[in-house]
Formats: sequence, C-alpha cells, structure tokens
Amino acid sequence: MNVEEEVGRLKDEIKRLGTIQSDGSYKVTFGVLFNDDRCANIFEALVGTLRAAKKRKVLSYDGELLLQGVHDNVEITLMPLPPAATS
Repeated sequence: MNVEEEVGRLKDEIKRLGTIQSDGSYKVTFGVLFNDDRCANIFEALVGTLRAAKKRKVLSYDGELLLQGVHDNVEITLMPLPPAATS
C-alpha cells in the first residue's frame, strides 16, 4: 500500500473514531487510535502514517513522535476540507 492510500485510510479511521468540530475538523486522541483493534489491523506503523499525514498537512498534533502510553492524551486534529473541495 502506498503512503497516499495509508493517509486516506487514516482519515477514514479518524472520522470513525473522532468527534466532529464546528469548523468541520475531527479530533481524536492518540490513545483511542492506538488502542483501536481495527486500526491495529490496518496500520503496521501507525506512528509513521501519522507523521506522513502531518507532513502533508492533512492533520496536526503537538510534538514529532507519539509514543503509546506517554502520549495517549495528545489530540490529533484532522483538518477540514477547504470550501472549494466540498462543493
């Protein structure tokens, strides 16, 4: 699977597990993603996929490297689609 496909799947999982915000973004904590059985089966390297998505400005979170346990409460925000992309 290529990186773009992985990032696309990650977006879908964040939408499934997260909560939608008033601006159209979705928020989920790293712990929720990391401990989800479906995500564990989809992503061999969840942290690497998160970093790739952050680099592409698809999502944002504090820090560079997220570690299970230590960073379980870090919020990951999936950016809303630009208005032109939704029409």
